[in-house]
Amino acid sequence: MVTARRAADVASVAERVRARGHRAIELPGDLRENITEQLAQAALDSFGRLDIWVNNAGGTDEHGVRPLANTTDAQLRDMLELNLVAAFAGARAAAHRMARGGAIVNIASGAGMRAAPNTGAYAASKAALINLTYTMAAELAPRGIRVNSVSPGMVPTDSFYDVLEFSPDDLPKLIDTVPLGRMGTPQDMAAAVLYLASPAASWVTGQNLLVGGGREGGRSVEHRP
Repeated sequence: MVTARRAADVASVAERVRARGHRAIELPGDLRENITEQLAQAALDSFGRLDIWVNNAGGTDEHGVRPLANTTDAQLRDMLELNLVAAFAGARAAAHRMARGGAIVNIASGAGMRAAPNTGAYAASKAALINLTYTMAAELAPRGIRVNSVSPGMVPTDSFYDVLEFSPDDLPKLIDTVPLGRMGTPQDMAAAVLYLASPAASWVTGQNLLVGGGREGGRSVEHRP
């Protein structure tokens, strides 16, 4: 079951799944518009059971950064809706339909584990998501449902450059802060999600896995003002 706001992205991922010989159901939509129940029920109706739910929607629609003192109520609420409320609604919808146990994986952020100057609203929403992960894991463990989160470190995506106002020229300086000597990739994050969703992690729940190349969550990167 594949969803995202842009139908073209959904179709592209679904086609890659089908090329590997598997079924893929497409349901484009914005998770902030309460489509999670529809999405979870469509998965159950299409496949007969729901075993894994990954809350990967998130980030920000903002361009640039700002200190918390210059953040409006509306900007903070928008961040919470995208990064916390949508994930909560998704996890709840999945939990109601996981009759035989299952795995829920939330995508949090290293920013939610430390002070995050100039991206405080985003970091606060991800910190809340980490706590939600811990709490849901404790509540759902008796039903055999595992809940974990992955906190990505620095991954140079288009939004990374756009929102944080970095450029490729900044990468050498940023890489110097990473003990393993490179930036992260989407494949690094996918591998962590795959582990937490698989039987290999059958005795792992209530954990937040920082995938950041050895860079501690407590250290921050200076953002341009």
